[in-house]
Amino acid sequence: MTDTNELTVRPRADADLPSCVEALAGVQAADRYPVDWPADPVDWLTPHGMTDAWVVVAGTDVVGHMALTPPGPALASAAGLPERRLVAVARLFVSTGARRRGVAALLLARATETGAARGQTPVLEVETAASAAIGLYERAGWRYAGTSTADWTTADGRLARMRAYVAPSDFMNSSCPMSF
Repeated sequence: MTDTNELTVRPRADADLPSCVEALAGVQAADRYPVDWPADPVDWLTPHGMTDAWVVVAGTDVVGHMALTPPGPALASAAGLPERRLVAVARLFVSTGARRRGVAALLLARATETGAARGQTPVLEVETAASAAIGLYERAGWRYAGTSTADWTTADGRLARMRAYVAPSDFMNSSCPMSF
């Protein structure tokens, strides 16, 4: 990875996808996210209905990724809001070499800024065993909205239990958008 402290959030370009796949491979090896390596990782990084995707770069290295998608009925139900008023954070990850540098916080801030600009509240789901991610979301002020059972199995063979979170309301009520 490039030795730089400067991090930049920008829209993901097609040219970023090989670097995103490389970073994702490191995350998958370290954390089992995603649980099973996708047959087509580029397709996995571009989920159905995706409205936006961003990367965080340090120098020329992609060190983080996030997409926004429609939330789906289960996540909307957990959030207690209609689907049209929500946007879901998806495919959020930070490369193993860039952790604890604020990369995920930058991406979450971009999600909340984008949601506020569109009159939507960001929501997300995380598997209950992902304690580091859960800690990050809770420290960032995301509100726990409930737990549900997913339709896929974890690495240890149990049905995944998903915690739903809603973006902090202070982001959504801010009259001064954040700048990057």
